[in-house]
Amino acid sequence: MKFSIWADEEVKSLFDDVEVCKEKNKSLKEAFSEHAKKFHRKTNSVRNYYYHEVDNLQNDDIRRKRLNIDLSKHVKNKLIPFSKEQEDKFLSDIKNLTEKGMSVRSACFQLSGGDMTLMTRLQNKFQNLKKDKKEEPNNIITFRKKQKLLTDNDINSLFLGLVKLIKKTTTEEVTEKFRDEKETKEYLLKKAYLELNKKEKELSKLKDEFELLKSENLKLSAKEFLKDKKDKLKEKLTTKTLMSNIKA
Repeated sequence: MKFSIWADEEVKSLFDDVEVCKEKNKSLKEAFSEHAKKFHRKTNSVRNYYYHEVDNLQNDDIRRKRLNIDLSKHVKNKLIPFSKEQEDKFLSDIKNLTEKGMSVRSACFQLSGGDMTLMTRLQNKFQNLKKDKKEEPNNIITFRKKQKLLTDNDINSLFLGLVKLIKKTTTEEVTEKFRDEKETKEYLLKKAYLELNKKEKELSKLKDEFELLKSENLKLSAKEFLKDKKDKLKEKLTTKTLMSNIKA
């Protein structure tokens, strides 16, 4: 990837911002974001250029001295992949901390020892491991169809209760994500909309299932009614036959 050379003033400003962030124990993403706003660039472009420039300055003493940049404060972290044992221990540690009332973000912060860059990596790792496991949601209740009579009130009560439960858990999930993820408002609103839209589809599907259940319930009610009528008619005919025999 080729990069154009930035003006010395902007390069110096970027490296100064990174040093301030590290001193305040903040993530480098904040430094890249602030620089992007000041110089009207994209955050990812700033990040890529920073790491590119760190490599360049290691081989350019003249430029490094002219910019007065101390590269000891800009050491690139080498990412070492997690082993299977480390992944299992990491998930176990997160589970233990969240069960004590911590959010995932706070748990990752504690495990990182206050290193914001490592904390961000741990958060991302946790999210990726969750996706890999493809855990089934535990807040959706699946009803098995039973061949028994239910009143319309029973069915409506079940449906309304389920709608309330889903909306409540959806709100809690969105709130948790707002607390755990430090991203732009526009992106968070978009994610919240997608989550709610997904739940609406689930509700629509459940509504169809309830309608089917009501239909089957009506059929069963009709069968019970016909059976009852047939039994009464049979009883009446039996009585009539018996009386005829007695008269004869």
